[in-house]
Amino acid sequence: MRKGKEAAQKLAVDVAKGEILVFSDVATILPEQAISNIVKNFHDPTVGCVSSVDRFIDQDGRVSGEGAYVRYEMFLRSLETRVNSLVGLSGSFFAARKEVCKGNWSEELQSDFNTVLNSMRVGLRGVADPDSVGYYKNIADERKEYDRKVRTVLRGISVFMRSLALVNPWRNSLFAWQLLSHKLCRWLVPFAMMTAFASNAFLALYSRWYALLFVIQILFYSVALGGILWKPLLRLPIIRLFSYFLLVNASIFQAWIRYWSGERLATWEPSKR
Repeated sequence: MRKGKEAAQKLAVDVAKGEILVFSDVATILPEQAISNIVKNFHDPTVGCVSSVDRFIDQDGRVSGEGAYVRYEMFLRSLETRVNSLVGLSGSFFAARKEVCKGNWSEELQSDFNTVLNSMRVGLRGVADPDSVGYYKNIADERKEYDRKVRTVLRGISVFMRSLALVNPWRNSLFAWQLLSHKLCRWLVPFAMMTAFASNAFLALYSRWYALLFVIQILFYSVALGGILWKPLLRLPIIRLFSYFLLVNASIFQAWIRYWSGERLATWEPSKR
């Protein structure tokens, strides 16, 4: 009976003998020095887990552009490492101390996100290592990429809701702020977008300024939707960015709907790459 990725990882954690555990997806391509690079971060006794950096490979085997979103995420992780701790790891390639994993591993929760939270629970932190790189192929079917985002956010919301004690500012004010700003606020963007659109539509009736802003919003969504429906438009970077922004937030909204409906995910068929 299939129980999911985290259940398989838990079996490995239970029998592992080493003090440092390294996790990698089957689709991840690791360079020769990948393991030694990621493990060396544990010379710092405050480090409980380490995240790699994501790199995409196109269908021809070449390292392709990361995209604005991935570059932004990697930038945030580098800043978080300097200030305090990451709030999420690259699930395709990361490492953690055995004390972080042993006894705290959940078969039901997203392991990359939950491992950082487990690190904080035992007084350690997560860091990003720019020298530890995991390569993986772009998903062949872009529609499957949307489904993957929905699943990822749905599982992330489940972890967050089970870890609300860490959002208590009296216990760890900085990490609580990081969780709220990096995770929850990002997941609330679709609702902010809908609120802005509805309120702008109402205010446009009474002000030329708000009418102009409403027209700009309509143009933005029209261009973004045009890029989704007509792929040649995605050759323009600005349209690709608009379309990606719309798709990401649509996937987040769908993830919330599925979470509120009671759906939880432990297993799924991996997207074809």
